Parts: sequence; C-alpha cells; structure tokens
Amino acid sequence: MRILLLEDDPELANAIQASLGRHGMVVDVVGSMAQAAEALKPALHQILLLDRQLPDGDGAGFVRIARSLVPNLPVIMLTARDSVADRVVGLDVGADDYLTKPFAVEELLARIRAISRRPSQIALPVLLLGRLQFDFVARQASVDGALLALPRRQLLVLEALAVRQGRTVARAALLEAVYGFDDAIQSNALDAHVSKLRKALAEADARVEIHVMRGIGYLLKDVA
Repeated sequence: MRILLLEDDPELANAIQASLGRHGMVVDVVGSMAQAAEALKPALHQILLLDRQLPDGDGAGFVRIARSLVPNLPVIMLTARDSVADRVVGLDVGADDYLTKPFAVEELLARIRAISRRPSQIALPVLLLGRLQFDFVARQASVDGALLALPRRQLLVLEALAVRQGRTVARAALLEAVYGFDDAIQSNALDAHVSKLRKALAEADARVEIHVMRGIGYLLKDVA
C-alpha cells in the first residue's frame, strides 16, 4: 500500500513514515498542499493522511482538490484540533476519518485497515491462488494458513502482483508500488526482490509462480 502523508512537521512526518514503513507501507511525505497536488497527479496512492494546519492554508480545503485528482481517495485527517466543531468540519468536507494528535501508531494502523476494508477501496479482500492466500486488509501472505514471513519489499512486490493477478504488471508500475519518492533505487534492486520472493514462494510450495515477461514486466500465475 502506498500512502501520501501531508504533514509540515518534519519530525512527526519522519516518525509516521518510519512507523508505517515497518508495517510494509510505502509513505511519501510532502509539506504543503501545493506539493500534495503534484504528488497525487500520477494517482499512485491508496490513502491520504492530511494535516489541517499547513503553510499554505487549512488542509480541510484540500479534500475536494485531492478527490478531483484521485476520485474516491480515502482521507484520514491528522490534526491537533480536537474540538467537536473541528471534527465536524473535517468530516463534513469529506474526510473519511479524523484522528487527533498525539495518537498511537497502532490506532492509525487500525484506522487504515478499517478504511481498506471498504468494498470501494479493495475489490478482493483475500486473494486465493494456488495454495497462496493474500489478505489485502491485514497485508499478510500465507500458504494453507501458515504465515509467510516476507521482508517489507518482497511483501510489497507480492501485493502489487496479487492485486493484478492474471495480468502482466509493467516494471515501472511495480517500481512505483514498491518504492517511495525519496527512495534510492539500485538498478538491479527490483530484480533481486522478485528473485528472493520467487524462491520464498517455491520453498513454501505455494503453487504459484512469478513469470518474467521480458521487456514488459511480471505476471503472477498459479502452477498448472
């Protein structure tokens, strides 16, 4: 899952980015509404985490702009404004949820999971392919009920392939799903993650394979 965090406090932004990253999420950080609008144009993100007090205005007004760029984009407001009136404003402008600062990362994760359960956001709550199960809400992969302990990048690769299973995923699209704006990407890094993931799936006898479509991308299929 790729998330856009609009937060102008660098210390808090880095803490949220690191915490969500440890749970297998790619988090891109921007500090103003203008930067967020540019970041949303490629439509790479599944959720927007939005502060209200920003250098270029009240973030509440950005919800409409975000939805014009990415229709139905889920929005969670993260703000120190904790009055009932402020929460009402945040929800009335279209935010899906409202979390007041300070907050526990565990609560933010729970709210992200709750939004991800909505049918309009994830068409397949669980993918069943071969002996592999991929839960898009819990963001876990298992084989016949046994959890696969995959490193973060491999999990992101599998998630991107699983949500498009049966279709070829272009290399550029896979890179976008696995790496954030600020990540340094070595030329062979993606190939290494795919190779290790293929090995992990084979060792678990998942009965699925990642096919390399040379010059095009990758395809996740069950083993006939």
